[in-house]
Amino acid sequence: MLPSRIGGQPLRLAASRQNPGHRPSSVTFNPARRPASGGSRSVSSSSSSSSSANPSSGAKAKIPARLPGMSENDHDVERYLRENHQRLFENNKKWAADRLKQDPDFFTRLAAGQSPEYLWIGCSDSRIPAEQITGLEAGEAFVHRNIANMVISTDLNVMSVINYAVRHLKVKHVVVCGHYGCGGVKAAMTPKDMGLLNPWLRNIRDVYRLYEKELDAITDEQKRYNRLVELNVIEQCRNIVKTADVQHSFEENRYPIVHGWVFNFEDGSITDLNIDMKQMLGGIQKIYNLTD
Repeated sequence: MLPSRIGGQPLRLAASRQNPGHRPSSVTFNPARRPASGGSRSVSSSSSSSSSANPSSGAKAKIPARLPGMSENDHDVERYLRENHQRLFENNKKWAADRLKQDPDFFTRLAAGQSPEYLWIGCSDSRIPAEQITGLEAGEAFVHRNIANMVISTDLNVMSVINYAVRHLKVKHVVVCGHYGCGGVKAAMTPKDMGLLNPWLRNIRDVYRLYEKELDAITDEQKRYNRLVELNVIEQCRNIVKTADVQHSFEENRYPIVHGWVFNFEDGSITDLNIDMKQMLGGIQKIYNLTD
C-alpha cells in the first residue's frame, strides 16, 4: 500500500513541492482543527466566493469600437444598427408616395405583371445599380448580378435566369455590364489562393489564358487590367450566345440582341464594346450550335 503521508505532510502537498509545475488543490489540511486522537481529519475549502461571483473582477471591460456616424460616447453598436436601418423603411414610404404623386397608376401596372425589355447581367458591386445608371424604371430590366458578371454554364442560377428571361419574359436585349476596377478580375490576376473563390475566379483566369498574348503585350499594368475587364465581358457575352435558349430565340425571332458594356466609376459613363451578335453567333455555331 502506498503511504498517505511523507515527512508528516499529506502526500499530494509533498508531491507538489517536488514538482513546482503542479498546482495544489484548494482543499488543504488544517492542523488547527486536527482531532486529539484518531478519527478523520477536517478539511476546509479556501474561500473564492468573490472571484467566482465576478469572474471578470479586476479585468477591464472591453468597450466596442464606434461605427462611423455614432456619437463619441455611444458604444451600443447593436442599438445604433437597429435604429439606423429604419431609414430604409422611411425612404421606401417617401419613394412610394412620390411615385403615386407622379403616376397614380404606377403600382397598379407594377402589380399586373412584368414584361422587361432587358436582361441585365452585372457585377455584384454595390456601386452599380442597373436601373439608376441607365435611367430605367422598375419593371424594365430583369436583373442578375454576381461577382465579376460571370456567365458560367455550370451555374444553374444564371442559366435559370437566362432561360426564364428569354423563353418566358421574351426580353429583346441581354446586357453583360462589367466595370473598370473590378475586384473579381483583379483577384484573378493575383497568384494567390483565394479559398472558396478559386473555382469562380478560374473562369476569369481562363479568359486571360485565351488572350494571354494580347494581354502580356500590354506593359502598363492598369491598362492590362482594364483590358482584361473588357475581354471578360466579351467572353461572357459569348457564353450567352452558346446557350440553347438564346440560339433558338434568335433563330425564330431575331432577338435577343446581346450587348457588352463596361461602366467607369471615374465619370459614370458606360462604354459599349459593340458586340456583333451575328458574327459572334456565326463564330461559335460549328461547335456550339444547338438549334438542329
